[in-house]
Amino acid sequence: MGNLTIGDPAPAIEAVDQEGKRITLEEYRGKKLVLYFYPKDNTPGCTAESCDLRDHYDQFIKEGFEVVGVSADSEKSHQNFIAKYQLPFRLISDTGKKVLDDYGAWGEKKLYGKVYMGVLRKTFIIDEEGIILKIIEKVKTKEHSAQIFEELSH
Repeated sequence: MGNLTIGDPAPAIEAVDQEGKRITLEEYRGKKLVLYFYPKDNTPGCTAESCDLRDHYDQFIKEGFEVVGVSADSEKSHQNFIAKYQLPFRLISDTGKKVLDDYGAWGEKKLYGKVYMGVLRKTFIIDEEGIILKIIEKVKTKEHSAQIFEELSH
């Protein structure tokens, strides 16, 4: 998959969260969802992005959204990340990279001229019916919440 566009049904999710509990997209039917993909727990950009979403979480809830993060980190890593930064939302532990693949968030990256495979930072806004409303591919980590609300106002 991976070539998702606005208006497409969001790919089904069958994964586990930081507690090892099953998590599916169906659970969020009837709610809007901010599904954000990030490279790695406890790295500067990912921490800034997650903390920004945490700081605006009440606003998301008020607007009828739930927030869920996804990375290839382990459940244990997610537990530590959540505890360290008091994150109020679930994080999917996608060590098998299925969700990342399905959403086109696993791919080629470049750093200092070196090409490697990794998690592509992107965010999907999904409506109550499971349809993709917005896709943000150029994430501003320190002001991601404002970026999301700005996108939704268009």
